[in-house]
Amino acid sequence: MRESEVERYLIKRVKEVGGHQRKFISPGCRGVPDRIVVLDCEVYFVELKAPGKKLRPDQEREHLKIRNAGGNTRVIDSKEAVDAFIRQRRTTCL
Repeated sequence: MRESEVERYLIKRVKEVGGHQRKFISPGCRGVPDRIVVLDCEVYFVELKAPGKKLRPDQEREHLKIRNAGGNTRVIDSKEAVDAFIRQRRTTCL
């Protein structure tokens, strides 16, 4: 399975559950996650990968910066991982 298939599936599933997502592009800043996903009052920075692929060092650095600032990051590498991500989300806003 290709990364693009995982990404298309994420986009479809987020829409199905009423979430919002956008492609994350940051000129001049390498390694930013692929998508910003908003689900039930939470914002996630999501990196999509082909099954079994790992983050590059620049992506690891960006994820660490986001987490150190209090952000949520996820690495998703399969349709099953997309479904698990959707299931684990909060179901209500505070």
